[in-house]
Amino acid sequence: MGLSNNRHCLAGILALMVSSQVFAYGVGVSTFPLAPQKRMVSAEFSGVMSNGAGAGVQARFTQNLNVGTTLDLGMGISSGERSSRIFAGMDYELFPDYEKQPRMSIKVSLANAHEFGQTYNLLTVAPTFSKGLSFWGKEGYPYVAIPYGVSLNNNTKTYETTLNLAMGANAPLAFIEGYEKLIGNVELSAGLKDSFTAIFMGVSYPIN
Repeated sequence: MGLSNNRHCLAGILALMVSSQVFAYGVGVSTFPLAPQKRMVSAEFSGVMSNGAGAGVQARFTQNLNVGTTLDLGMGISSGERSSRIFAGMDYELFPDYEKQPRMSIKVSLANAHEFGQTYNLLTVAPTFSKGLSFWGKEGYPYVAIPYGVSLNNNTKTYETTLNLAMGANAPLAFIEGYEKLIGNVELSAGLKDSFTAIFMGVSYPIN
């Protein structure tokens, strides 16, 4: 059953990658400690604040395939020059969150984007560090990631490398009565090389 599920997930990634125009915006909730086979759906706001500035929305599906491996798939649209995107990613845990040790993982993402009237394919590798901490008696999971990517311009057949610094946090909305099952996310991504600066905010709902 596990092998069959993994095949379906890989098929989903391939289907996304041959679809229309996209870009992977944000690390999302892939660092949140989901139980094996648990799934979440997310609605997100994206706000690009540097070149090609604009606001948009994203939808994301996240599933823990097994202990230490989390898949996410998503798509979004925006105003401004970064008009649409579709993306798929896999987060592989290297070391768990244990005592004083933070969780360490590598997130690999594939995306296709329509930006500035051009179409791009992007492969990104992001070392990610996260840690469960207590805030006012409630648990939250701040994280830091350093996405490094190679972006191929499908129109000009040229490529460039990109670098970002992402800082964010995931936490159950336990302080809102009646919405304890929801997971909130906020993230700031700073463009360091051939990229952009943006803020992302989202709410996720577990579906099993």
